[in-house]
Amino acid sequence: MSSVAPSHASGTAAGTGTAARSVWTVVLCWITVLLEGYDLVVLGAIIPTLLKTHHLGMTAGDATTVATLSLVGVAIGAVLVGPLADRLGRRLLLIGSVVLFSVFTILVPLAGSVTVFAVLRLAAGVGLGACMPVSLTMMAEHMPAERRARASTLTMTGYHTGAVITSLLALQVTDNWQVLFYVLGAAGLVIAVVQWFRLPESAAFVRAKEATGTRRVPFTELLKPAYLRAGIGIWVASFMGLLLVYGLNTWLPKLMNDAGYPVPTAVTQLLILNVGGVAGLVLGGFVADRRGIKLTTLGWFAVSVVMLAALSVRMGSDLLLDTVVFLTGVFVFSAQVLVYAYVTNYYPASVRGTALGSASGIGRIGSIVGPSITGALVTAGVGHPWGFYFFAAVAALACLAVLTLPAHARGTEQEAVPEAVEPAV
Repeated sequence: MSSVAPSHASGTAAGTGTAARSVWTVVLCWITVLLEGYDLVVLGAIIPTLLKTHHLGMTAGDATTVATLSLVGVAIGAVLVGPLADRLGRRLLLIGSVVLFSVFTILVPLAGSVTVFAVLRLAAGVGLGACMPVSLTMMAEHMPAERRARASTLTMTGYHTGAVITSLLALQVTDNWQVLFYVLGAAGLVIAVVQWFRLPESAAFVRAKEATGTRRVPFTELLKPAYLRAGIGIWVASFMGLLLVYGLNTWLPKLMNDAGYPVPTAVTQLLILNVGGVAGLVLGGFVADRRGIKLTTLGWFAVSVVMLAALSVRMGSDLLLDTVVFLTGVFVFSAQVLVYAYVTNYYPASVRGTALGSASGIGRIGSIVGPSITGALVTAGVGHPWGFYFFAAVAALACLAVLTLPAHARGTEQEAVPEAVEPAV
């Protein structure tokens, strides 16, 4: 009897410790994604103020350049971090990315020229772009394979939470826009410190490293026959998905206004769209884990085609309009994240970071292209209805890309979820 009791107590303590590390992984990865959501909205929130006050002599063209370079930096960071995370570890890369992003964010208000302002935003974007792929990878490897879609979609709710926080703070600080950057940078540094002491390394990465050693994992690994078919489908779907997300978030109010809806109604649709996005993320993850990620992603993009096409029609009922916009947010925003969920489930741990980084990086190109093409349609005076026809066509192309994806993962279903590895401090 006496020999059993200590063993039971030891097992209970170990279980408690594992649960605590599990909570830290979930919370810290979610907050990291929240920081990205905060950042990617902050520039849009302050551009009117920068132009009104002629800060550094900034023009509308300068503001466009700064915004574009910010997204370019995010794309670069997303592509670069994958191979490094597969070689050096998720934990170290995530902490380093948060620190890089936070330091350059704090420096942005101190810029003495538009050029320096843009360069600082580019550098901050590189760090920021690395954060989401690594956070999603860690969350996926923290979950059993049958719950990886849920892990990705629930993690991404942090993005929309961050966007809401930025919007609320921006209303409070008005002309004191510098506060938004100082708060973001300081919060990032605090999170990095907590991550150093509390964020465990991914056990799946540790096992993969023990099996393969510390060899470099190049991007060309994804071009091998074993992965090429899935890679092409993922890259196209991710490109189209982020094109839709950023195109809609940038131009929906203007397209609605061009359709004849009053400005307050048009602006309200953006809020409804993003509320639908949060609901879709929660719903999409649960459905995908039960019905299969590929099938759910395909269905989500297919419904998106219908919803986007429906928005090209002028609706006489506000309730009907709100419903269609809400459903558009439900399916469009979560369809993109389900592509990431497919990546985390399909690829083994040895190349998972590289694969997710490439999907995110190539998708970011779509985030630049989407607003540009839609803006050109608006400038030409055909934003409505052709903007929505364009979006519907993009969603249809995403459907075709998802159709080409293999249905079954390459061995990730065999991965267990053991105890995470304690950080070495």
